[in-house]
Amino acid sequence: MRWLLNTVYACLLLALSPMIAWRVLRQGRYRRGLAEKFFGLLKFQGDGRPVVWFHAVSVGEVIQLRKVVDEFRRQADDRFCIVISASTDSGFDLASTRFPGCHITWFPLDFSWAVSTALNRIRPELVVLMELELWPGFLAECRNREIPVAVVNARLSERSHRRYLKVRHVLKPVFSSLSLVAAQSQSNADRLASLGVPTSRIHVTGSIKFDGVECSRDNPATQRLRQLFDLSHNDPVLVAGSTQDPEERLILDTWQQLRNQFPNLQLVLVPRHQERFNAVARLIEQYGFHVLRRSTPTPLTAEAQHTATVRLLDTIGELSSCWGLADIAFVGGSFGNRGGQNMIEPAAYGSVTLFGPNTWNFRDVVRIFQEASACQQLQQPAELLPTIHNLLNNAQARTELGEAARRTVQTHQGATAKTAQLLLQQTSLIQFTAVKVSARAA
Repeated sequence: MRWLLNTVYACLLLALSPMIAWRVLRQGRYRRGLAEKFFGLLKFQGDGRPVVWFHAVSVGEVIQLRKVVDEFRRQADDRFCIVISASTDSGFDLASTRFPGCHITWFPLDFSWAVSTALNRIRPELVVLMELELWPGFLAECRNREIPVAVVNARLSERSHRRYLKVRHVLKPVFSSLSLVAAQSQSNADRLASLGVPTSRIHVTGSIKFDGVECSRDNPATQRLRQLFDLSHNDPVLVAGSTQDPEERLILDTWQQLRNQFPNLQLVLVPRHQERFNAVARLIEQYGFHVLRRSTPTPLTAEAQHTATVRLLDTIGELSSCWGLADIAFVGGSFGNRGGQNMIEPAAYGSVTLFGPNTWNFRDVVRIFQEASACQQLQQPAELLPTIHNLLNNAQARTELGEAARRTVQTHQGATAKTAQLLLQQTSLIQFTAVKVSARAA
């Protein structure tokens, strides 16, 4: 089985090599951590405590994972050595700053030799995967070594579920090997059970995304961004975050037309991927606007103050704070093909939260907001202009929508504590089993 997987992965790498080479040369991606990824040569030195290995793919997962790790360490009274791994450059960089006292490394590619070497070096008592990052080779090796694997904040979209159902007999060993699944909702739990996860191992904890979100606009990080972007408290602010092409154009077109009636309306753009920061900056200039970049903050010149200025947040890990600037928030990835992004963070600040029709990655969250009349979902880009126009003309509607959004977030918190308790139960079970094995050997 392992050599079959190795062959499949090698063929995929060969087929994708032109695209990978282009990204390496043009975008500087995939250059770091090669020894760790391809050969499992993870840099790790234990301290004698049992190890729990947490994995998050990229930036979004790293941000959510920090809540779980912090709560787990608090409840466990720091009894465990914590290893954090990521798969992307941006995720690794963010993890390096967000997890003090933890060991940060790369996640190995799913080749048998890389996985085996990585597990030999880490020797975890428990592996915790964020959301649903399942690699057959890695899970098979964990199963062979009797290392329990937990998936937290687990979700599976209906689209992915339909695809997995077609090959569920092949995937059943992958899903059935999981020791614990903490699902975001009952619908996610049902989909995972249908693929082979034993129902006794599935717990509905809710979404971690509702926990730990900032609700106060007066927090230091948001105030620092307001100062750097030279934004007045008196001017309405539209923040478009986690955007992808062509959403920046849609927002810029909308803002350009709105400024005729609302000249004080300010715009902050936050592209989803860092490799597009420069392209979006050039796009803003093509519209004839001045661009003020977070990465190179400089005071606005007298000339720039008389030119329409778009603020561009071109750093990683600050979007959560940036949402606190928004009177109206557009959550990107929802007019594109990515299935939407996290709309909980702007809602927690009491921002009027808008997004497009493609939100399958957050279907359950969207349903919660819709039932509470706490968001506005647009079905087509043409609705952006009239919707924002009406909101700017109706302060009471903005206030009611924003307060409903904030209340909804606050009433759905608590998943992080439940998840940490479940993980601690797993570690207790491991230690109890180890004691029984030692007693039998004696």
